[in-house]
Amino acid sequence: MDMHTLANPAAPATVVLSTSGTTVEDVIAVARGNARVELSADAVGALAAARQIVDALAAKPEPVYGVSTGFGALATRHIGPELRAQLQRNIVRSHAAGMGPRVEREVVRALMFLRLKTVASGHTGVRPEVAQTMADVLNAGITPVVHEYGSLGCSGDLAPLSHCALALMGEGDAEGPDGTVRPAGELLAAHGIAPVELREKEGLALLNGTDGMLGMLIMAIADLKKLYTSADITAALSLEALLGTEKVLAPELHVIRPHPGQGASADNMLRVLEGSGLTGHHQDDAPRVQDAYSVRCAPQVAGAGRDTISYAITVAERELAAAVDNPVVLPDGRVESNGNFHGAPVAYVLDFLAIAAADLGSITERRTDRLLDKNRSHGLPAFLADDAGVDSGLMIAQYTQAALVSEMKRLANPASVDSIPSSAMQEDHVSMGWSAARKLRTTIDNLTRIVAVELYAATRGIELRHGLTPAPASQAVIAAVRAAGVQGPGPDRFLAPDLAAADAFVRSGALVAAVEPVTGPLA
Repeated sequence: MDMHTLANPAAPATVVLSTSGTTVEDVIAVARGNARVELSADAVGALAAARQIVDALAAKPEPVYGVSTGFGALATRHIGPELRAQLQRNIVRSHAAGMGPRVEREVVRALMFLRLKTVASGHTGVRPEVAQTMADVLNAGITPVVHEYGSLGCSGDLAPLSHCALALMGEGDAEGPDGTVRPAGELLAAHGIAPVELREKEGLALLNGTDGMLGMLIMAIADLKKLYTSADITAALSLEALLGTEKVLAPELHVIRPHPGQGASADNMLRVLEGSGLTGHHQDDAPRVQDAYSVRCAPQVAGAGRDTISYAITVAERELAAAVDNPVVLPDGRVESNGNFHGAPVAYVLDFLAIAAADLGSITERRTDRLLDKNRSHGLPAFLADDAGVDSGLMIAQYTQAALVSEMKRLANPASVDSIPSSAMQEDHVSMGWSAARKLRTTIDNLTRIVAVELYAATRGIELRHGLTPAPASQAVIAAVRAAGVQGPGPDRFLAPDLAAADAFVRSGALVAAVEPVTGPLA
């Protein structure tokens, strides 16, 4: 299910981790661009200083959670020095309990890098050599096998991170840089990496964070930003194919309802439509005072989604500046328990994005359906067919689009409102943020295909408006999409390859790239 290949800007070749955290761009560079990871001198110093605090506490007789006690509901048991290395190994082994399909490589790399980011903050008490091993594994292209199910999004993404920690110990399975899954110990040895031998607190620190859900949020934001621009373009193409009016996109109409996303979407559409010979014909053969909501309100719906993305960016950036662990090492030498591992802040925005994306998919499908209905398309042939009746045209392409929208609506049901108590009622409220992230990835994949179907229908509709000249940006899209193997109007043919080519065109960022030389950079 490694499907999120929407183009990303040029990534840095090396990312340096310091105590101040990292950036959205760095996460994507490591997860998708295979950027190398290095630890800064201040991070190594902070790691060493925090470790001295943990070692001092470990030498004392008083129990300290995660250092000299059991975990979760078993925290009441004091663990003597002779069993503490075993304690840390055991938490990793026992918590590596995931099941189901493998999680995508980019997700695993993101969660490993984000865990290393928190470790490098100096608030976890992990030794510098363990952090360096984490960086070495990333740089070697070794990706632990992580499974779909196992995280409740509270006490962090425990099972996914445990599978990663297991690989650091030289246990479990991992994928090598050549894509082959082998025992992790063999892969470490092949790259000259010594397995780590965990000491007090280190096992717990490696698996007690919101890193999986945060990594998926960051990548979702990057994908959705590109998809919303693509959706503005296809909405403009549909308006043009339907002979709609661009007057509703005038900036003076949007400044009086000053939602930033709405204004950005309207401006995108207006720039795509500049110079069109198709717009403004809504009063000709079948007079209309106003276009339908799916056409006229496109900036309002897409704009609301854009503003949702902006809020999600705020949450992601706050989380990137955080050190999520329990207990944490504080600068004054205290090691304190806390609840910062609860995934609610991230889970909420993951669900929020799924709702916004589902609504964008819904309005996109409505425009496609309007293009295909001869009673509402203002002169286009039924289903954009060559010889309607003999040919079915794009009838079933809309069925496929509708099926994708229907699944998106189901996936919009929030995961974060669910909670199943665990750990003998010690962890009696959980976030389900990992589940929210997983369904959002499917939602984004569906939305990409939905936008591709609208692109396919709208470009065909424009080409069927004989005698009218499309906007220069529309002409650029049509030329690019045809060059990419998406065929234009004509008799019925095997449709799936055309739809797959349109999907690849949107997914690669080629749609936006085709337009921007004409329009200038779009929001």
